[in-house]
Amino acid sequence: MVDLRVLSDDDWKVWQELRLAALAEAPYAFGSTLADWEHAGEDKWRDRLRIPDTLDLVAYLGEDPVGMASGVPAGAGAIEIISVWVSPAGRGHGVGDALISAIAHWAAASGATVVRLSVRSDNAAAVRLYERAGFVHIGPSADDPNEILMESSLPGAR
Repeated sequence: MVDLRVLSDDDWKVWQELRLAALAEAPYAFGSTLADWEHAGEDKWRDRLRIPDTLDLVAYLGEDPVGMASGVPAGAGAIEIISVWVSPAGRGHGVGDALISAIAHWAAASGATVVRLSVRSDNAAAVRLYERAGFVHIGPSADDPNEILMESSLPGAR
């Protein structure tokens, strides 16, 4: 069973462990690089977890942290999902689905009407995850031609 935990800046060490593992295992999937973060001090990690009005989640299978994701404000009525990663040990256990669903529920409860994200077009597993969660393709990213933009309208959205 997937256990999701909301992080505060006091949980920076678990976020650090997962984020560094994500950047090492799947460097193609993120805008940040391992070099950007591997020597970051505690203050930088805590600051990442202090972004206002953000939900930072870590997924556990048993006692092991196996996934992460964040929901961040993205303009009026919108939340963007970022920093999604599931470790190889967590894949195939519904971890990604649980993370995305939890962020969507939080976004709706926060008054958002849409959730957006960007994903590399060649990251087929991630694209399938997002499509399964109800996200639709809305076009290419203006910032990176290798990324596609996806969004999902939330219940109650007009």
